[in-house]
Amino acid sequence: MKTKIYIGPVNTLRCYSVFILIFISLIFQNSGQNSAQASDSAIKPKHSRIGINLAGPADWNTEHPFVDVFKLSRRWISQKKGSPWGQGPQLNRDINGWVTSLESNCWAEALILTGGFAPVGEYVCLYDGDGVIEFGQNSKIISRSPGRIVVYITPTNSGSSVIIKQTNPTNYIRNIRVIMPGFESTYKTQPFTPQFLNRWRSCNTIRFMDWMLTNGSKQRSWDERPTPQYCNYTERGVPLEVMIELCNQLEANPWFCMPHSATDEYVKQFAQLVKRLLKPSLKIYIEYSNEVWNSIFEQHHYAAQKAKELSIPPADKPWETAAKFYAQRSVELFKIWENVFLNDKDRLVRVIAWQAASGEYWTDKMILSYNDTYKNCDALAIAPYFSMNVSPDSKPNAETVANWSVEQVLDFARTNAIPEAENWMRTHKKVANKYGLRLIAYEAGQHLVGIAGAENNEQLTKLLIAANKHQQMGTL
Repeated sequence: MKTKIYIGPVNTLRCYSVFILIFISLIFQNSGQNSAQASDSAIKPKHSRIGINLAGPADWNTEHPFVDVFKLSRRWISQKKGSPWGQGPQLNRDINGWVTSLESNCWAEALILTGGFAPVGEYVCLYDGDGVIEFGQNSKIISRSPGRIVVYITPTNSGSSVIIKQTNPTNYIRNIRVIMPGFESTYKTQPFTPQFLNRWRSCNTIRFMDWMLTNGSKQRSWDERPTPQYCNYTERGVPLEVMIELCNQLEANPWFCMPHSATDEYVKQFAQLVKRLLKPSLKIYIEYSNEVWNSIFEQHHYAAQKAKELSIPPADKPWETAAKFYAQRSVELFKIWENVFLNDKDRLVRVIAWQAASGEYWTDKMILSYNDTYKNCDALAIAPYFSMNVSPDSKPNAETVANWSVEQVLDFARTNAIPEAENWMRTHKKVANKYGLRLIAYEAGQHLVGIAGAENNEQLTKLLIAANKHQQMGTL
């Protein structure tokens, strides 16, 4: 099991574990029959062969993709005078999430910038409608006029908040934007911050698993998808149009993870929008959900249940039937995409992803050979983290490792963790070669972390963070 993915400065105040920067490393290729369909013709020379998993949308992010910081605001919190925090009456909201009315002595509040790494300065709040907006902690309003507020914000780990104190039900406050200092004149044409674009400009591929809120996704029908008109990107995920725009600007190939319960019509509409808006020079990586093998995720249990409904054998081994359903549903989705792209289907990279440590039995016997799945995909993907999962009972255990030096941690990774990850890659490379597929990574990187209670060991956490920041980590 891996830690939650974040990108940006390490923030030990959020969780006593090591946050990891994940790469999609396009580590192996061959000239097999299927891999010809997924050639690298779209890769630009200026790009590396490395991709990235972007951090999921959240108000506590330490990286800021959008000049409109309200896009990463938290879900509206209902407040009432004299009541505990967040214990106000249920809010009335429209189809785009905007608050349409407020009861007496009540207000709606949305937290922003709680990651603590946003720029200090004058933010401009723009909005439509009639009402009163205030700002919470670490903020001072400089000026206000109808539809526009200038507010000086000094972000800390407690962030700030946008507060709707009054709103006119017949012309309620909506379309709130909180623009970073210096971007009021350009936010409509350039939604991304320069720092964000520059950081990932060299990436070949961007995997949008977290931007799409893939794990435990509730999306089923196309009308449930996030749209650019929705009030934030944190509740439903980042809109497809925004993901496409980012890839067009960076000239990076998108990697989309289809929601596990999405209907065929959802997948078709998704593919049609990608075909219409994405630059034709770019390839599209397609994956069914994320880590369907992983029982901590809802999509694993969904797959097991669907396999039961479809009478996929063996009935007494749901962990195996879930894998077979994953293979079956993946192929179904791939064929929908192919039917949309028709003569351009060579732009598609159809990905089958499974656990790196599971061994060839699973990727070969349970998935790729099941109903000839291998004939309908282009790449086998794994996540070959080099791992050091430290628990009270591991060897070495948390108490021992906490007293190591940074050099000892790095030596352990070099002599133990990396060889283990290399063995996983060799095993799955053998399977990929057998079926003429590329072997790629959907995630990878270091995985030095305390588990089973050791994540609360502050001394251990500080040590692993120091190892992660050490210059030798880049070499590893």
